[in-house]
Amino acid sequence: MEDDITLWKNIRNNDTGALKELHDRYYYQMYLYAKRLYQNHTGLDEAVSDCFVKLWTKRTDIVIERSVKSYLFLMLRNGLIDLIRKKKDIILLEVSSIPEPPDIETEHDFDRYALLYSALEKLPEQRRRILELAVFESLTYAQIAEKLNITVNTVKTQIGRAYRFLKEELDPKSFYLLFIHKSKFR
Repeated sequence: MEDDITLWKNIRNNDTGALKELHDRYYYQMYLYAKRLYQNHTGLDEAVSDCFVKLWTKRTDIVIERSVKSYLFLMLRNGLIDLIRKKKDIILLEVSSIPEPPDIETEHDFDRYALLYSALEKLPEQRRRILELAVFESLTYAQIAEKLNITVNTVKTQIGRAYRFLKEELDPKSFYLLFIHKSKFR
């Protein structure tokens, strides 16, 4: 796996494979960042994809002074501002309220959130739904059982299996995020 700077150099030399690798590496994180900032989720896929299109089409003119990842997040932030300005009748937040691109610590959090979301998506649908109700909505086992029309023992079993899977799938910090920062997942 190549580092971002090497990928950037390859992109500047017309390597579409390097662009795809950079896209695969950061698309989901950028989408989560955009989703947190922009309440109207329509157009977020396009806003994130546009960053990679612009990176490719303007590759000979772009000078990246910080990291490639930071540059992509800055492009996304600016793209969201443009999106808000174009939809003047649907403004849901002030342009000035969009924060600067994330710092290194926040970028690491995005990495861990992306891993967590990816792991959650691998769970069977019912198991994931049970876990979401328990962790994100703070429902008791009895409330979950009643809501999903299943037994309390099924809830206990499915949550236990979900936790075992996530412990195997994730590093300890990402698994810890599931419990500490659960409000960020809503």
